[in-house]
Formats: sequence, structure tokens, C-alpha cells
Amino acid sequence: MTELIRPAPHRVGFVPGERVLDAANIEVAYGEVQVVFGVSLHVDKGELVGLVGGNGSGKSTILRVLSGMLRARAGTATYRGHNLNGVPPHRITDLGVAHVPMGRQLFGQMSVEENLLMGAYLPRTKANRAANLQKVYDFFPRLVEKRTTAAAALSGGEQQMVAIGRALMSEPEVLLMDEPSLGLAPLVVAEVMRVIGSLRELGLTVLLVEQNVRQVLKVTDRAYVLELGSLVKEGPSASLMGDPDIIKAYLGV
Repeated sequence: MTELIRPAPHRVGFVPGERVLDAANIEVAYGEVQVVFGVSLHVDKGELVGLVGGNGSGKSTILRVLSGMLRARAGTATYRGHNLNGVPPHRITDLGVAHVPMGRQLFGQMSVEENLLMGAYLPRTKANRAANLQKVYDFFPRLVEKRTTAAAALSGGEQQMVAIGRALMSEPEVLLMDEPSLGLAPLVVAEVMRVIGSLRELGLTVLLVEQNVRQVLKVTDRAYVLELGSLVKEGPSASLMGDPDIIKAYLGV
């Protein structure tokens, strides 16, 4: 399969298995209401890690902290030793962490290609945007025939492809993916999860936030389970799939 991204020079030469993303004792509040309570997690290079739980459990909030969109009240987030606390989102993207937001958040009246090119705004990526655009089209052939189509006219699955492709245009090492299955039909969800697994095989590191626990545990290496803002379970995905508490709460069997 075609190499999807060209690693930036400061990321070349790292050995698989090394820690790339770390969150320690993260606490978040919206005003006086605390929503995340002392959550710690990590992601190693090349891993696909799930962060799962019900609606309102704090999953998306943690992702927003890691991408700089929200500041934690306490705790520390780091990427390869870089303290991310207070770092603006564009700088975190430049370091190598890209956020694929919930709901895709595309520019509906702009074409597929225009949306993809919006991901190549960083100075270090502009010179490679033509080559990276072709690699995105190689990875998502369905988008080639849609390249001039307005994003609003795409199906939900096609919009998710564009959202992932736009993030890849920034040449990331880590993808933070927020509810990629939201609003999609079951068959489309399975295809999106297959795509996410393929990204890991290309050497990308992925932290996947989802409510669809069954699908996540099928494709991830490890997972963390949140309830009401607190971490209640963690471990290899295969083990969690057989955990009686997880089965009862999330798998419906």
C-alpha cells in the first residue's frame, strides 16, 4: 500500500514501541462543573488505542485537551516530551498531532479537494501538498471522482474520508479521532473502522474516541473505558471484549 505521509524530519528514526502521547492526572471543568477526574492514559508509537464510554463520559473532552482546544484544570499532557499544556492547536498540529473532529466539520460549500487542501496550511507541509494530496486519493479512491463535488453533497462515509484525509495532509504522526462512526449506517461504520485499522498499518499512531465499544475493541490494541469522567477499566482490547462488566454495560449480550 502507498505510504500515506512523509514523516517530518524531527520524527524520523524513532523506534516502534516508544511512548509518543501521555496524559497524566487530567482534570477538566466547564465553569464550576467538573467533568473529568484525574484521568491518565498513554499511547505508544504505532498503536491504535481506544477511549470508549457512554455519552457524557468525558471522552471528547480529553481529546480536546490533547489537541489544545481546551485547557485542563489540572494534570499534564505531553507529546514526545513536549508539554502541551497551554500550547495552541496549530502548534500541536505542527508538532505532529492531528485532530479529526466529531461530526467531520467540513466546509460544506467547498469542494472535496478544497477541504483536503485546508489540511496543508502548515509551512512545513505546503511544499509537499500536491504529493500528499495524491497519496490521499490513492488511499481513498472514491474521493477522486468526487474531488470537485461540494462536501455537503457527500454521503456520511465519504465526508468521514475527507475529514481523515484533511488531517493526513498535515503529515501527522498521531491522529486523534473523535466519534468517526457518529451518524453512519452500520455497514459504513464497519468500513470506516477498516480504514482506521489500515492507517495503523501504515505506521500512524491513533487514539480513537468512540461510543461504539464493540467496533472499537475489534480494531484496537488497547482501550481505556471512561464512566462519568473517571477511568474505570483499561487493558488489551481482546481482554476487555471478554470482561463481564464490559459485556453487560456496552456489548448487549
